[in-house]
Amino acid sequence: MHHRAMISLMAGACLLTACFKDEPLNAECDVLEAAVSVDRPDEVFFQPSDSLIRVYSEQSAIQFVVRRSADLTRMAPRFKITEGATIEPASGTVHDFSQGPVVYTVTSEDRQWTRQYQVAFLPTTVTVTDTVCYDFEHTRIDDNYKKFYVWYEQDADGTVDDIWATGNGGYFIANQSKTADQYPTVPDDDGLDGRCLKLMTLDTGPLGRSTGRPIAAGNMFLGKFIIDRALRDALHATEMGIPFTHDPQKLTGYYRYQPGPEFKNKQQQVIENRRDSADIYAVLYRNHDDQGAPVVLYGDDVLSSPLIVSKARIPEVKVTDEWTFFEIPFEHLSDVDEQLLQNRGYNLALVFAASIHGDTFEGAIGSTLYIDKVRIICTHDE
Repeated sequence: MHHRAMISLMAGACLLTACFKDEPLNAECDVLEAAVSVDRPDEVFFQPSDSLIRVYSEQSAIQFVVRRSADLTRMAPRFKITEGATIEPASGTVHDFSQGPVVYTVTSEDRQWTRQYQVAFLPTTVTVTDTVCYDFEHTRIDDNYKKFYVWYEQDADGTVDDIWATGNGGYFIANQSKTADQYPTVPDDDGLDGRCLKLMTLDTGPLGRSTGRPIAAGNMFLGKFIIDRALRDALHATEMGIPFTHDPQKLTGYYRYQPGPEFKNKQQQVIENRRDSADIYAVLYRNHDDQGAPVVLYGDDVLSSPLIVSKARIPEVKVTDEWTFFEIPFEHLSDVDEQLLQNRGYNLALVFAASIHGDTFEGAIGSTLYIDKVRIICTHDE
């Protein structure tokens, strides 16, 4: 090889090596997935897919739902984590989860950041209660951003169940200086008995308008809101539904509603002679497809998917300052499979929104919906 070419090649190699050496180490420390392998999964889990959990960036609690009879004394969850990060206790080590959660700590590759996760196994019994009640009494400030309210249910034994989601996380992206009481979905003390849910349609400010999302309609639903998706794919930021082991027959509750003064389209043009409306509905759907793959419905197909077996939607939310009772029957589109019910093969999506077209960013700023004492009346499956 020519001497000058050799020098050039060596210099290039040194430069390349220097680039590798100077590249910063990864500063992220997230769990991306959690999974459990057991010898007899049908004795531990309701569905095979229950053994794998995709963990989103805002989650700090990882919960496997298992049968009440499952032996939790020797569980060995495995974790997919950020490249270069480490986890303690080590992925795949055996622990006794029968006494409660185990705390895992993930440390970034550069050793500068850590994050803790509480991993738990939740023994679940298929209940035979005729009526499922939601009163919206339990709230806290969100665990990660410390900015907005989140709702949860609490069982008789004190177990906390984070089954509710709102679009508050999306509003946070555009309005990080707002206080918790200034978000679209907040608690209110003026309920029928105790607290209630208050949903408002708000202006998202300059950032929201610049991204084509000029309003945020206050909403609440059973499921998850994935903040990471909110800007790039708003409709798929809402994962609708939770496993449900009843055959619902009626959706009842109470509401108060006042629309905002001006209905605007997505371009923020006032549409004359058009009044905003709220939305209240519930959908029961199969949470696995015909090939057995897990399915979740989103904002764009929660009312239209062929996996829906029954749904209830209020025909009109009337304008009223008084608490108004609603009762909506479920329309059954296909038969409910009792075995699937027992094995948590159906999800229930329950949705409240201050503006019926808020998912496409149309509505009236100031529209306000109050909700309280919601009941899902089911057939007895004992």
